[in-house]
Amino acid sequence: MALIIDRDLERYVHDHTEPPPALLDELREHTLANEPSAGMQVGRVEGTLLKLLVALMQARRVLEIGTFTGYSALSMAEALPPDGELITCDRDPDVSRVARSFFDRSEHGKKIRIALGDALDTIRALPASPAFDLVFIDADKERYSTYYEEVLPRVRRGGLIVADNTLWSGEVLAPQTVDGRALAAFNDLVYRDPRVEKVMLSVRDGVTLARKR
Repeated sequence: MALIIDRDLERYVHDHTEPPPALLDELREHTLANEPSAGMQVGRVEGTLLKLLVALMQARRVLEIGTFTGYSALSMAEALPPDGELITCDRDPDVSRVARSFFDRSEHGKKIRIALGDALDTIRALPASPAFDLVFIDADKERYSTYYEEVLPRVRRGGLIVADNTLWSGEVLAPQTVDGRALAAFNDLVYRDPRVEKVMLSVRDGVTLARKR
């Protein structure tokens, strides 16, 4: 992932954001040291943003598409009430085992259920109710638009869909790759969708918030 803002300014933002618990720092370091795709992991700023969104919405049910090693799921789970639930979808059993090992060490890990397999199959098998308060999309960029259409009916009125990487290192300005074109199309879809209020934030690699009307 290319750097979008000045490195010194990025460090300043990082240093002025609430620090995570020690376990999340350990998870970050483990991922950087052991996972070839460590750049997929959300950063401190985005993890804290997700946690605050869950807290501000007083969310009880969260759906995540794309677990990776679990940093974002664990960040959000911290803000859920003791009886809250977070379902996180991933198809990679290896990174899911890493995520589960860290979830098991957290007092909030019991709120998280890993759904291993194709995320679309998982979503389509979910019951119509209860609805989700928040959905975080962060996997398979080519399928963002499909994920969005599948989850929107499963989000409560006033609920939030959060999509990561919507700037794609700036490539969405003139997309040249399959992922870049898919994300540009997703951004246009959300922008034109009257069913949601939306805002795109230049946090890390772009984060879009869409609130269901």
